[in-house]
Amino acid sequence: MESKKDKAINKILKDFEKFANLTLEQLDLLDKYMSSDQSDKVAKYYKQIKLNEEDLNNFEVKISENIVNTLALYQPMASDIRKIIACHRIIVNMERIGDLVLTVAINVKKMRDPSIFHKSSELIDNMLIISTQMVQRAMLSFTEDDKDNAIWTIKNDDIVDELNVKLLRKSISKSGFSEEQEEAVYSFIRLKTILASIERIADHATHIAEASIYSTEGTDIRHQDIEDNE
Repeated sequence: MESKKDKAINKILKDFEKFANLTLEQLDLLDKYMSSDQSDKVAKYYKQIKLNEEDLNNFEVKISENIVNTLALYQPMASDIRKIIACHRIIVNMERIGDLVLTVAINVKKMRDPSIFHKSSELIDNMLIISTQMVQRAMLSFTEDDKDNAIWTIKNDDIVDELNVKLLRKSISKSGFSEEQEEAVYSFIRLKTILASIERIADHATHIAEASIYSTEGTDIRHQDIEDNE
């Protein structure tokens, strides 16, 4: 007969699988959203991405609470603890992937000159395909205890980085800018990288503050308006 501890752990892992599938669905929707040239389908994909993002946020909070309760109530063995903690680390990263999917979709929608995006669509598609494969194989490495998939994922990160640089250079070289203008564009790209990095520092500070409130008050305020909790 299955113990309460085993039931709790299995519930976490089943919810994790649902969360993982929803994350992969988001990546698939993003691919369809960016490659479609039919306005009605584009609107449909964008709407579904936004709806799924809300589900991902709620799902992450639910699984995180179940993890804390399982650790507190059942005091699982060390091997189970490692599995549960790894699961928690993964869902945090999957939720961030969901955030990034929505960010990409919003920025594609708001581009004032869509031709710039379409000229680079082939490289962008390649980056998304490889990144999606990395997410898939990273998840498999966890669910199937497969170290080879984990190593493959880590090694392929460099390929995506290289494609990113190649895409930027190709886009700029095709723009018809003068040499001076190209240098200015590269400077703005570096500036954007600096600003994005500082912004992520602030994001991580926010995550730490949210964890601090959860630790002291037991209240999970992620994905909520802070004014609602004052």
